[in-house]
Amino acid sequence: MNSVRLKVSPPWVTTINMIEALFDGDPQIACNVNDGGKNPSITLACNNGDKVTALQQILPAEFEFGNVKLAVGVYGVPSNRAFKNKRELFEAAFSGNPAFAYTVSPVDDGYNWFSMTYVVFKNCVVQFFNDNLDDCHGIISTLYQDIAKEILVGEATAGVYFNTDVERGALGMPLDEWP
Repeated sequence: MNSVRLKVSPPWVTTINMIEALFDGDPQIACNVNDGGKNPSITLACNNGDKVTALQQILPAEFEFGNVKLAVGVYGVPSNRAFKNKRELFEAAFSGNPAFAYTVSPVDDGYNWFSMTYVVFKNCVVQFFNDNLDDCHGIISTLYQDIAKEILVGEATAGVYFNTDVERGALGMPLDEWP
């Protein structure tokens, strides 16, 4: 008889896994996790000052799961750069990250902080182990845009929409080519 595994990851472990998946390929970021006990934490260490400043604005300092709080820290020497708009903010946060494709701000005049900004991620499936009982391998399969919607909930994300890139010509004209 096969042994049945009836264990699921707590929600803070899922959030840690999502943060790691989003920043996994970024050569400027090192993730360090402490997922034990009632005080789990994840830290992102970075030596790019603009990226540190941007990440501190788009990531919350903590996620709350009932009586458990997941602390999120971004470490490094922040720059004193003031981003002129959200497009610039997200481009700084994801520069060099292979999951990131581009940003689009169709109504960005450079002065209106509440303009719509689309942050577009590469068109690929992201998978990570998570004790997922719906999957025979225990993994979660998702998109970078779905991860971003879950974890990038800092104050600076208002008016920002996370998307997945399309294959050129597959669905018609890209946003930057609309009439």
